[in-house]
Amino acid sequence: MKFSHLLFDMDNTLYPASSDMDKGITRRMLECVADFFHCDMDKAIALRAERIVHYSTTLEWLRAEGMSDIEGFLAHVHPDNEADELLPQPKLRDFLISLNMPMSILTNAPHEHADRVLGKLGVADLFEAVTDIRDANFNGKPYPDAFLAALKKVGASLEDTLFLDDMQKYTDGWVALGGTAILIGDKNGKPLKADARSMIEARKANTSGKEGQTIRMNSIYELPAFLAENK
Repeated sequence: MKFSHLLFDMDNTLYPASSDMDKGITRRMLECVADFFHCDMDKAIALRAERIVHYSTTLEWLRAEGMSDIEGFLAHVHPDNEADELLPQPKLRDFLISLNMPMSILTNAPHEHADRVLGKLGVADLFEAVTDIRDANFNGKPYPDAFLAALKKVGASLEDTLFLDDMQKYTDGWVALGGTAILIGDKNGKPLKADARSMIEARKANTSGKEGQTIRMNSIYELPAFLAENK
């Protein structure tokens, strides 16, 4: 199949998952969990590991538990200086340009986080649009509305768009809609449980009845070979 648009996840996809920034984001999320449940960090870690497989994001889980201060959560998890620990990716800009295809971003983070990361990486101008968690009414991937909002922003279709993400539960959502996804990396976390509302909605939104497909790659730098085979 020929693809005419690339839809990228951003964190741990455009740069390696070993980033210290990602560790900081996870730590601050767990601080929010500990604060909400009035527990210590060890209990917060255990609670999140147990429950996150039912939800698209930590934010969705906490909202289901009764948390209402969404903007407070986002501000704590994504402070102004969060990108300070993100290492430069000197090959990234030239690589993305070499793909010679329209590209956009779909992230479960807020737009200000995307602005900081893409600015630090020096690639913000290469993407036609960024679809963030607010655009998806705070549900995000793998809810179908998140994917469809990203496609609508750039006038692309599911069939001609290749989606790349480092989390299996998000590529699973795209595939459930009938699309083709690239799963980046070899440590992709647990898939969602069968009763996860986001995946139920994704399967219902697939009116074609056709399941998509997932291709695994270690990094986005393996993408050219795949695209060459699917011209």
